[in-house]
Amino acid sequence: MQSNPGISKEKPQGLLVDGHGRIIDYLRISLTDRCNLRCRYCMPPGGVPAFAHEDILTLEETCRIASILVKMGIRKIRLTGGEPLIRKNMMSLVQRLSDLAEKPELALTTNGVLLEDYLEGLKAAQLSHLNISLDTRNREVFKNLTGVDAYDQVERSIRRAVDMGMKVRINSVLIRGINDGEAADLAMMARELPVDLRFIELMPIGCGAAYRGVSRDEILSQLQNVFDEAASCNCEDGESSTNTESDERAEGIGRGTEAGKDSGSMHAESGNADAKSVYSDSHGPAEYVTFPGFVGRIGFISPLSHAFCERCNRIRLTTDGKLKLCLFYPDGTSLLPMMRQGCSDEEIRDAVFAAIQNKPLKHGFGKTQAPVRAEEKRNMVQIGG
Repeated sequence: MQSNPGISKEKPQGLLVDGHGRIIDYLRISLTDRCNLRCRYCMPPGGVPAFAHEDILTLEETCRIASILVKMGIRKIRLTGGEPLIRKNMMSLVQRLSDLAEKPELALTTNGVLLEDYLEGLKAAQLSHLNISLDTRNREVFKNLTGVDAYDQVERSIRRAVDMGMKVRINSVLIRGINDGEAADLAMMARELPVDLRFIELMPIGCGAAYRGVSRDEILSQLQNVFDEAASCNCEDGESSTNTESDERAEGIGRGTEAGKDSGSMHAESGNADAKSVYSDSHGPAEYVTFPGFVGRIGFISPLSHAFCERCNRIRLTTDGKLKLCLFYPDGTSLLPMMRQGCSDEEIRDAVFAAIQNKPLKHGFGKTQAPVRAEEKRNMVQIGG
């Protein structure tokens, strides 16, 4: 794989850079491959074979890896699953991560079913950023899509988290023939509440490959037909943003990447005249707009129709201890054996740095030609959301 010219291969001090010059500062940790829902595009109705207990990272091992990576330059950690809240004693990990001297931003992605009972503890442990998955506001569709009648619990958790002053993002996936007509209904949550309602294009991974998603441009068109013209979010003055953090980045490294932008910057997307300019989050791929009368924002994460690979700043740690570099490819480095063979922190740092130099330049979703590497065959729940 060719690297960008002039990019140093020496281990960075406090700045983790891959072989293409992208700053890697965002770690997603999957705490479990188990889930209390059976969303059609994520898991088969009968579930998937779960990892044996001895084949997954302990919470202590997870915390050790996170601590090493934070020292290497990771600034944000998101806990995911499966459903992370069903991992026994997960709150102890949240507290340990909160106690790290480097103080990374802590976030959680959850389906929200169990969340209400955890909110006080999460906030006390300084985890204030929540991503809550919700694909419909129709109880019957929710039950049909997830296999569980739990819509009321999820909406109650959302409203309670907002009332507690937590930063809430609602992640929605629209699927042809199931909930593709619900964009405006879902967007109403951002009209009423100071939340980011984000439409995520369906990823053709595992069960998801059997369904058709809805593109960003089509969703935006639907919303503009209902709510009038979309406006770009000016996050420098805070008037249209629920997320005003801004990170300084190293000069000359990662320019043009998500990590290399100031969080208040604006840019225009080519090929989409309706969107005009949109706001890009400094820690992720979401692009934001708002509509008249909205107190929150509408976001789009569009890995298929508007790929953002050149701005990718993330890596994943799977439940079974693999450092995963890209959703599309199974490539990565297994850290679990290293942990249990007594490797030092320095040896683990070396392995992480070497792996990140091979982070792919881009994924192969939607491409007609055969990928240059093997494709990921696992379901999303086994990888980590």
